[in-house]
Amino acid sequence: MIFKAVQEGRPYPDHAFSTRDWASVPPRSVRLDELITTKRELALDTLLDEDSTFYGDLFPHAVQWGGEIYLEDGLHRALRAALQQRTTIHVRVLDLDELKPR
Repeated sequence: MIFKAVQEGRPYPDHAFSTRDWASVPPRSVRLDELITTKRELALDTLLDEDSTFYGDLFPHAVQWGGEIYLEDGLHRALRAALQQRTTIHVRVLDLDELKPR
């Protein structure tokens, strides 16, 4: 299995992070089989597009919530990594578990 699970939608609360906010989250290496996708479908043309990240962040965005890591943005980049037989990718992970009030 490439990903830990595939589901539709985000089970975590809205974090209201902007593109600028995401840039402050340092990327880290994450195993593909630890990621849960938040999209069930992908666009084949986007998967095959060499310039798909030209105007965006090079790193996928994920949210850690309830001890799980949800891939919020970057499904196509993660799948391309899997097709290249890579088992890890660099991802910006926003840890909502850490930000939860105690």
